[in-house]
Amino acid sequence: MSSPEFTFRLLAQDGGARRGEITMPRGTIRTPAFMPVGTAGTVKAMYLDQVRDLGSDIILGNTYHLMLRPGAERVARLGGLHEFARWPYPILTDSGGFQIMSLASLRKMSETGVTFRSHVDGSVHELTPERSIEIQGLLDSDIQMQLDECIRLPAERAEIERAMELSLRWAERSAAAFGEQPGKAMFGIVQGGDLPDLRIRSAERLTAMALKGYAVGGLAVGEPQSVMLETLSETLPSLPETKPRYLMGVGTPDDILQSVARGIDMFDCVMPTRAGRHGLAFTRDGRVNLKNARHAEDARPLDDTSDCPATRDYARAYLHHLVRSDEALAGMLLTWNNLAYYQMLMAEMRVAIEAGRFADFAAVTAERWARGEAQRKAAVA
Repeated sequence: MSSPEFTFRLLAQDGGARRGEITMPRGTIRTPAFMPVGTAGTVKAMYLDQVRDLGSDIILGNTYHLMLRPGAERVARLGGLHEFARWPYPILTDSGGFQIMSLASLRKMSETGVTFRSHVDGSVHELTPERSIEIQGLLDSDIQMQLDECIRLPAERAEIERAMELSLRWAERSAAAFGEQPGKAMFGIVQGGDLPDLRIRSAERLTAMALKGYAVGGLAVGEPQSVMLETLSETLPSLPETKPRYLMGVGTPDDILQSVARGIDMFDCVMPTRAGRHGLAFTRDGRVNLKNARHAEDARPLDDTSDCPATRDYARAYLHHLVRSDEALAGMLLTWNNLAYYQMLMAEMRVAIEAGRFADFAAVTAERWARGEAQRKAAVA
């Protein structure tokens, strides 16, 4: 299904967990949803046809990387990111702010925006809220994010408040630059670090802007998981129930499971793809490190009940061999496995919410992860 307008509706709720749908011209996004990260117009080590077949309704692209290479204007001339990457379904683009803070050198912040030196070739660029939205428009993404300032935790209150207030002013400028784009949406980003009063202030002022969706940013940037979850519990009641809620850059399967329980609808993270390229598999029974020598003669697949060929059809011994031999196929197969597991987890959560048994599902899932991890530790000992 698709819709000529951007709409969100809640289909079921079980405790804090929400089952919903976002509809827009390029398709429907079933929530809770995990968005594979296609930083530079590709999900690393995967064909996008595979990504779709695993159950992905939407992928993420990155303004910072695409503005530097190959350039937003070039992508626009070539038909936009959907045509360029051969992905005709929804795409969310982030604003580039986080990457500027984490990758770029010699950056200089001002009220206007941020000037930075590219990590690719050293060239100097300026990114303002208006330019970020312009780039996302040239890429033709369906959901666009405001430019914000994301700071790492822990940080002093004065610094957290300064960045939060700047991000609010940039949200207003981003919304003005976005204007009215039928069928598309711009999301604001709640900031405020680990300080509840600042998070609530940010959420309330963004809600007053009547945006089409809201993200929680600035988490999973150095703080413990308990702080992240407490921050979500304190922040989400200040966001409207009728709009989608997106937790940026999160996370592990456990992070996602616990965040869904608190009311988050959308996620993105490099975790499953990055872990796959480094020999780590996510499974129903927890994490499996294929670098470990004890897999050298293990003929079992990662999970013989999985629908994913990478998970079901390849022996752990073979995967271990590929990882230890630094073969490209290792990253391809393990990324395939990881994204399959993430999408299976999302699908199972959606079913559990609809059936009113999310708490039981979460408990059984977490217990199975813990049991698998304990068994692996015992085997090593």
